Amino acid sequence: MLSASDNTLLTLTGPGTAMGDYFRRFWQPVALSRELPEPDGAPIRIKVLGEELLAFRATDGRVGVIEPKCAHRGADLFFGRNEDCGIRCIYHGWKYDVDGKCVEMPNVPAGSGYEGKMAIKAYPTREFGDMVWAYLGPPEHMPAEISQLEFGVVPASHRYVTKRLQQCNWAQSMEGALDTAHFSFLHMPAPAMAKNDTMTAAADESRIRWLRNDPLPQFSILDHDVGFVIGGSRRADGNDLYWRITQFMLPAHSITPSPMPGETYYGYTWVPIDDESCWIYVYAWNPERALPDDERARYAKGGFGQFAELGPGYVPLRNRSNDYLIDRTEQKLRSFTGVRGIAEQDAMAQDSQGLIVDRTREHLSPTDVGVVRFRRVMLDGVRALRDGKGPAAAQRPASYDVRGGGAMAPADLSFEDVMLKRFGNTTGRARS
Repeated sequence: MLSASDNTLLTLTGPGTAMGDYFRRFWQPVALSRELPEPDGAPIRIKVLGEELLAFRATDGRVGVIEPKCAHRGADLFFGRNEDCGIRCIYHGWKYDVDGKCVEMPNVPAGSGYEGKMAIKAYPTREFGDMVWAYLGPPEHMPAEISQLEFGVVPASHRYVTKRLQQCNWAQSMEGALDTAHFSFLHMPAPAMAKNDTMTAAADESRIRWLRNDPLPQFSILDHDVGFVIGGSRRADGNDLYWRITQFMLPAHSITPSPMPGETYYGYTWVPIDDESCWIYVYAWNPERALPDDERARYAKGGFGQFAELGPGYVPLRNRSNDYLIDRTEQKLRSFTGVRGIAEQDAMAQDSQGLIVDRTREHLSPTDVGVVRFRRVMLDGVRALRDGKGPAAAQRPASYDVRGGGAMAPADLSFEDVMLKRFGNTTGRARS
């Protein structure tokens, strides 16, 4: 368990908080590129780390992320006109470029002294992997590159990217990704439904059987220079072990343990909206082939397990407000939870802990080793930053090019040897 003070330190990310300052040392996704589909199109409201902001795509294609209030009298720039490389306030026509500089003040006479001095807060932006990323931290510490996650490095035809709202604190959702022991229960179909579509498309009957029959996986962890990789082994057939290998990268990225060699990879990036909700950016990619239209269509409808079925505003159709549309007959006869979709099952479990879980009341078990390591890494990083030492991982973008996934191996192989066999190196680097 954590102390109350450490729980607060881990979970709160608003302006002026220690964890908020830590997140701000990394580039953060703030929107999907398709939410700003055209130059001079409608701006969108965004909220990141407790901060209300506005994003717009200017005439030249660049994206601005700025504070939403005009410096003149505070009118909301969301209602402004996006034109001629700037947002023009509807009240008196002041116009701001993507850097927040006020470039036109029609109601201010020449020689007023305002020229070149009026500006609002703006954050640097870049696009990578079909997402808009912003850097919200101190300018002198801005990383030169966005973390080079593999999904953003492959051709656009090889990836699918979306996001979904999570209605709880970012950290407990993040912890769910590092707790792969829960698969033996939360995501299980009834035995007669072993090939039910609630499982990932790549899963087969044997993998489901191994997951069901061994609810106490043995975990091993290897550190790397931007986080750690955790392997959970379960008894398989004969003398083999079934390994599920999950990546964690600072501050809040994860690669799933599901794909076997040759299959499509899946990953997540968590971005706190405020202390009681977050965005999960979800992506699929295949380094070896383009993703066909039918596969993309299934992702868009919540297929393959990692993706939720979404309604307007990227809000899952099954969510906290409607009890995830739990079907008690389905729960009795066909699935462990009675809730459709792996993503929705995860959200149900994580949201049910509370908007911010009270970690002083928990009782951890040996299968929570990944959760414990995550908390230690995050809290150590925050304390180091408070002591003046920024996160080294933020300056190592190339090290984020890692993979997770499944593997079969003889029981006498160490985790290091399993990693070498599966990925060709001990950290999962895609291009070692």
